[in-house]
Amino acid sequence: MDWLAAPEWWWGRLVLERGIAAVYFIAFVCAARQFRGLIGARGMLPVPDYLAHRSFRSTPSLFHLHYSDRFFAAVSWGGAAVAAAMVFGLADAVPLWAAMLLWLLLWALYLSIVNVGQIWYSFGWESLLLEAGLLVVFVGNDDVAPPVLIMWLTRWLLFRVEFGAGLIKLRGDRCWRDLTCLHYHHETQPMPGPLSWFFHNLPRPLHRAEVAGNHFAQLVVPFGLFTPQPIATVAATIIAVTQFWLVLSGNFSWLNWLTIVLALSVVDPSVFGVATAADVPATQPYWYAVLVIVFTAVIIVRSWYPARNLVSRRQRMNFSFDPLHMVNTYGAFGSISRNRDEVVIEGTSDSTLSDETVWREYEFKGKPGDVKRMPRQWSPYHLRLDWLMWFLPLSPGHGQPWLMPFCRGLLTNDRQVVRLLHTNPFPDEPPAYVRATLYRYHFSSPRELWKERVWWRRERIGEYLGPISLDEASYLARRFRFG
Repeated sequence: MDWLAAPEWWWGRLVLERGIAAVYFIAFVCAARQFRGLIGARGMLPVPDYLAHRSFRSTPSLFHLHYSDRFFAAVSWGGAAVAAAMVFGLADAVPLWAAMLLWLLLWALYLSIVNVGQIWYSFGWESLLLEAGLLVVFVGNDDVAPPVLIMWLTRWLLFRVEFGAGLIKLRGDRCWRDLTCLHYHHETQPMPGPLSWFFHNLPRPLHRAEVAGNHFAQLVVPFGLFTPQPIATVAATIIAVTQFWLVLSGNFSWLNWLTIVLALSVVDPSVFGVATAADVPATQPYWYAVLVIVFTAVIIVRSWYPARNLVSRRQRMNFSFDPLHMVNTYGAFGSISRNRDEVVIEGTSDSTLSDETVWREYEFKGKPGDVKRMPRQWSPYHLRLDWLMWFLPLSPGHGQPWLMPFCRGLLTNDRQVVRLLHTNPFPDEPPAYVRATLYRYHFSSPRELWKERVWWRRERIGEYLGPISLDEASYLARRFRFG
């Protein structure tokens, strides 16, 4: 079956292998460093409680067999170690079958984490990593030529990521159609980065140009991925450049970086005059070719659902049609917030509350808080608590299931919860009460930044969550947990 071999695509395979391995490494490190406070045995949303009401079929995961914090840590750090080895070429140093098993191991380990991660792992970049990670199981190594079918499936994945994101915008908020969304988005996105202030303060005609360029890159350019070279390379380069623009303007975990990896796998370096050569076999073992064909057939069949979703007027974004996350739908920011409302968590040591009570703020690592603190660059690392804090003002009531357990963690100075924060104003003794206050944030003007050294202006809107004691937080956490 030599027709399956595409030795000229060895560069694309190299980019896929090393790039996806690097993203896997970051994802496993994120899991290892944050899980205890989020989903650990004593975390806000414990894995054992979650699995008690889920079957293996609905949420395939190793943790159905056994869960302990030590085992979760071993899975996370073990996955990070294997991924790091793959970055440095382990897949090419072992036989083909062993390389495939190593990639499959990474996929199975991360799938196990995502499927017990609950709301913390409910975003599109998790599915994108799993789908891309499953594709790379079948790209082979230096023992064989890259399989042409898998390389085309990679383009199909990239097309769905970009075109799906473009369609969800076109069908969504009117501001995408009148080119005004970026008048707001750089300021109101979930977690601004260090350059977001500068992007927000660009002249409005440039904002309109950004939106128009985004529409072109997501609604027109993706079709070029399926054309011959050098057009496919030009299309992939445009996608990579626009994704890097998004990296500079905000923190979106590894979504943009993984999309860049997929785009660069389409690029033919010779188009840019870069001479490349590699001693790649032009044949493939029969058993390997059969596996590639069978896997391709499965993906084509499963692609019916996301393809139908793309043309549907009720398009869904960031949705997986099966618990294995084999073929998914993607998209983001179909609607844009016009104002940035932030929930600020405060605590007090006073056992009796009065108008004289002194409240001290908890500072988060990534989300806006102190108006004088410059936004930080975190992506591709993902701060899961900070990201979900953005959704609190958007949710009715206090509907986030982790909020009361989070308050309980602060009221007990739970080490694993507190370490998710940037600062703890009560390092020696936990507060007697915590509360949540709602503020409206706006980026400062250039004049305010220059004179007052403030990146934000904020005004108090009101109370989001009234003062709550440990007993109250524990009661409400149990009530929400058990209905």
